[in-house]
Formats: sequence, structure tokens, C-alpha cells
Amino acid sequence: MKQHTVLQSLFPLIFLVIAGCASKPDSASQDLQNITQPSADGAAQPDLIPVLAALHDQMHAWQGTPYHWGGTNLEGVDCSGFVWRTLKDRFNLPVSRLTTTELVKMGTPVEKKQLRTGDLVFFRIHNQLHVGFYDTEDHFLHASYSQGVMRSSLDNPYWKSVYYQSRRLNKEVGAEISFNAEKSKTELARQ
Repeated sequence: MKQHTVLQSLFPLIFLVIAGCASKPDSASQDLQNITQPSADGAAQPDLIPVLAALHDQMHAWQGTPYHWGGTNLEGVDCSGFVWRTLKDRFNLPVSRLTTTELVKMGTPVEKKQLRTGDLVFFRIHNQLHVGFYDTEDHFLHASYSQGVMRSSLDNPYWKSVYYQSRRLNKEVGAEISFNAEKSKTELARQ
């Protein structure tokens, strides 16, 4: 009898969970500027789970792609090419090929301790700029000169020594996120 009462009280909760998983999100739910959740201080913060998923999807598709200066495909890509392809392929932003010099002027500056998934992180290496996407837990995704597309730690002494700045792209961009399920990784990378 007691077990039956517990199941009766859990049924509405189970129904809501199943219904929530089965519902199809509308296009507005993917709009980065409209998805918010309250932070600890009560201020609305963007839901970064779709951004994180899109970045990891892109990383999975491109991981190990060799570095090639000026490259923008799976045969070879440079750091700004990887960022541009991610903005184009995953966030559907209709932007022309961008260089690190152009990227460092976009969006707004962000303090290193305030980094969020998707922020751009810049490094100054021998008077040249290098760029990647902030991931999570002090890691970033980028096209490394020596190892190709990879995930690296901001806590690494080398990256700490060459860290330059971070920038957050403006919310008004209104990106719509794409995943590999919609397009094959080779189709995206060869465009």
C-alpha cells in the first residue's frame, strides 16, 4: 500500500519529465539572446548549454585537423579560420572570413576571471595574435600551430605567459545553433 502511494505521488513528476523531454523546442529557444536563467545574484544569465554543446560538436568534428596558415577546412586550418568556421558552421553567423586582428576588435572586453563558454580568448605570441574559444574549467579550444585543433588549459604556464585578452561577442547577433546531426562534419568542413 505504501509503495502504491509513493508511485501515485511520483507519477505527475515523471509525466512532466517525460513530456519535457519529448517536446520540440521552437526556434526562439535556440536564440542565444532570449535564453536566460537566473544567476545566484538574481540577474539573468544566458543559458550556455547550447553554446557548450555546439563548441564540443565542432571540436569533435575538427579535433586533430592540422594547422595550416590561412586554412579553413579539414585539410588544414589556422586559429582564426577555426573560430570563423565555428561562428559560421555552428552559430550560423553570416560573416566573411575573419582574421585575429578583426576578431580582437569584435564584441566587448571580458575580465579573465569572468570568462563564459563561447568567449574569445586571445594570446600574443611573438607579436602575433592567437585566438580560441573559452570552453569550461579554464580550458579553451583552438587550432594549435604544433598540434592542430585541440583543447588546452589556460593554467598551462605557456598560455598564462602569453595571455593577452578576452572578448564576448555581442548578444544582438542572435545566433541559431547547428549540430552535426543536421549536417555531416565533412559537408560542413568542405564548404
